[in-house]
Amino acid sequence: MALLGAHCSTAGGLPTAAVEAKSLRCEAVQVFLKSNRQWAMRDLAEGEAEGFREGLARAGVRGVLAHGTYLVNLAATDRAVAKKSRDCFLAEARRAAEVGIDALVFHPGAHLGAGEEAGFRRVAAGLKEALAATKGAKVRLLLENAAGQGTTLGTRFEDLARMMELAGDDPRLGACLDTCHAFAAGHDLSTDGGYDAVMADIDRTVSLGRIHAVHLNDSKQGLGSRLDRHANVGEGVLGRTAFRRIVNDPRLADVPMVLETPGGLDGYRRDLKILRRLRNAASSAASPPPGRR
Repeated sequence: MALLGAHCSTAGGLPTAAVEAKSLRCEAVQVFLKSNRQWAMRDLAEGEAEGFREGLARAGVRGVLAHGTYLVNLAATDRAVAKKSRDCFLAEARRAAEVGIDALVFHPGAHLGAGEEAGFRRVAAGLKEALAATKGAKVRLLLENAAGQGTTLGTRFEDLARMMELAGDDPRLGACLDTCHAFAAGHDLSTDGGYDAVMADIDRTVSLGRIHAVHLNDSKQGLGSRLDRHANVGEGVLGRTAFRRIVNDPRLADVPMVLETPGGLDGYRRDLKILRRLRNAASSAASPPPGRR
């Protein structure tokens, strides 16, 4: 069964996210480990990591993700930006390992005219560095598929597989599937047939076994729009078929699936109610009536 949850705030410290997760009855949670608008990583307060872990345990959270800083572009060609990006990514990977995060999700970045293969190789170099710096830790590094704006990398699933290959196909490497990004990039998840085709494409390239996180976002824009515009579940053009299929896909059982939808906590509550209903309806349909077991 998919682990449903949301991206929760860490304003005021990491334990804040555990409080929000409990109020939402999250089974999974995603957080920022630092301000996503700054390069610098602050020091943890005394007891902050322990408070975070204990709070999540009390809330019943079973899957914990961190999302990397949006400023990071591991494919950057400018030396100053490239150094800041790799230093920041490395710091976040180390912090994730220190705090006990299951996986760090990040955007591969944009090649900015240098070409895709050059971009893939720069991303792979950053991954190798972070893997070496966190050797022995459990934290996974998950490349998130992109919507396709500008020269962003990762709109095709074979691109994610290529970056992992260049980084040595380490078992701690994997991918995060964002439903809005996939739809915007032209992967049609909105019908049963389309969903099956997209999942077959993922399995052929990345492997479904390496999808260790999902972002459950509807899309304000149409198929192939290349625009990353999140909508609440059922209020965008992606529709509920994709969400019904993905939260009940046995190949993604126990994978953390988190919302990044608008509306704050109230928006999350509405969306989680819909997702739980879709998951529970499928579970009920799969169970035989009394006397027919």
